[in-house]
Amino acid sequence: MEESRRERKKRQTRQLLTETALRLFAERGYEQTTVAQIAEAADVATKTFFNYFPSKEDVLFADTTHDNAVSLEVIAGRRPGESIAALMTRVYDETLARYRAENIGADPELVRAYVRLVMTVPALLAKALHLSYELQREMAHALVKAYPDELDPVSAAAVIGSFAGAAQGAAMMSLRLNESDEQLWAAARRGIEIALHGPPDPTPREC
Repeated sequence: MEESRRERKKRQTRQLLTETALRLFAERGYEQTTVAQIAEAADVATKTFFNYFPSKEDVLFADTTHDNAVSLEVIAGRRPGESIAALMTRVYDETLARYRAENIGADPELVRAYVRLVMTVPALLAKALHLSYELQREMAHALVKAYPDELDPVSAAAVIGSFAGAAQGAAMMSLRLNESDEQLWAAARRGIEIALHGPPDPTPREC
């Protein structure tokens, strides 16, 4: 169904507020930036901000539900004969493709600003971890349904935990090394491959 003019306008305003907030947080600091300042910079009324987001914190996690739905949809749509490792790799690839095509995922500068904020502001880190654990729980449940004869709840939780932890750990290390955005996403994918298949064999040394 084609997006209506009203829906398109709402989506654009929501995205404008998200991007404006991120830029101000990066420039002035999260605690130092007010909702009124975000609204003013976006050229909207403060009331308009609250029509889209309940609080300043929520502007950073506005698309979480939508992004999570992609992962759950991929698992629910397991292809006939698809292995667990192949499915989880596809979860990463399809989720990343959707993220990079939409919202802040299309702007590498905003992605990095977001990651730095979440990793350095305790309240945001706590919120991100809570949402991450909730998603992992939902993904593990979906994985059991996708592989009822192969996985029980504990083994499914282990698969999802190793998948998420490896991707996050590798991505954070890439960020600390100040690697490019392409290297960051590649690092996360490599982390997933290691979690699913084990570390690659070491390259033999030449005698």
